[in-house]
Amino acid sequence: MQIARIETYLAPEQAVVRVLTDTGDEGWGQTSPYRADITVDVLHKMVAPFFLGQNPWDIERLGERVMTKLHKFPGTFVCRALCGIDTALWDLLGKLAGQPVYRLLGGAARTELPMYASSMRRETTPEEEVERFQQRIAENGFRCIKIKIGTMMGRDEDAAPGRTERYITLARETLGDQIEINADGNGGYSAARAIRVGRMLEEYRYHHFEEPCPFTQLEATAEVAAALDIPVAGGEQDYDLDQFHRMIRMHAVDIVQPDIGYIGGVSRARQVANMAQAAGLACTPHCANRSLLQIFTLHLGLAMPACFQYHEYSIEAQPWSDEIYEPFPEVINGVLRAPTAPGWGVTILPSYVKQAELRATDA
Repeated sequence: MQIARIETYLAPEQAVVRVLTDTGDEGWGQTSPYRADITVDVLHKMVAPFFLGQNPWDIERLGERVMTKLHKFPGTFVCRALCGIDTALWDLLGKLAGQPVYRLLGGAARTELPMYASSMRRETTPEEEVERFQQRIAENGFRCIKIKIGTMMGRDEDAAPGRTERYITLARETLGDQIEINADGNGGYSAARAIRVGRMLEEYRYHHFEEPCPFTQLEATAEVAAALDIPVAGGEQDYDLDQFHRMIRMHAVDIVQPDIGYIGGVSRARQVANMAQAAGLACTPHCANRSLLQIFTLHLGLAMPACFQYHEYSIEAQPWSDEIYEPFPEVINGVLRAPTAPGWGVTILPSYVKQAELRATDA
């Protein structure tokens, strides 16, 4: 069996990938969203040639070869493209084996994954956000949420005067101690300011403090983690496995957060989860939208022992990510259940394929 053809289906913000073999078998994946048009170009011109004519069961070795041979082009777009092919191959292998992907990743470490309701908004007031969370807690049984504080890469700015302090206190006072709360700084703080904010989060019994400092300033994040008792999380923007090794070795974070789309697929994200497990750390993969990346992250979280904490589930309406596949996973009583169908356990909607732009590379 050989990989004979790699197709991309490009629509606004995302690209779905199909891998076909010379035996007629197929698997579906997706690149990381956002500027998917550039990613598709990189996929066909630079990444696909390493896979065509190869045995799909060599998936991890082929991914390593891509990263080694393209060493002069380190960066996010190669990894975003690799994610599309890697995830399509895992779907293919799952279908060939007649098993869901998480069983190919080592088996079910758990049969359900606890999820946290994740807001992506900062233009709203704390009152508006808390009301949104109350509704989703009532509807879906979430036992954990994540709020956005500060400003993304904001240099100690706030989205509105006093918003962070008001939000931190209001969320805890309104939702009570029965709900765990995470706070995400999106790299918005200097180490000194992050420590002050972190101490307030500790006072109000928050669950974790995510990306307090810019991800490129690993030493600053390590300083924050050393100063605080609240667990510090990070890694969503990183795509270099060596950087994750440094992050873990220097105790820059307590919770490691690889993003499958940014790091290059499930194969490489699994390596980070194994690094975290060996170091005694939690691994909570980042997943900020409800595209196929949500499905990939679900399977990884079900399989990896280090992925035992709450996982991200966006509460934002995103038609471009909600209209790719079915069945769509819905949180019930705060969890997503393990799928049982082979591969990713979903079907790409014909309506998506019909309206997307097809591009193909053949062996």
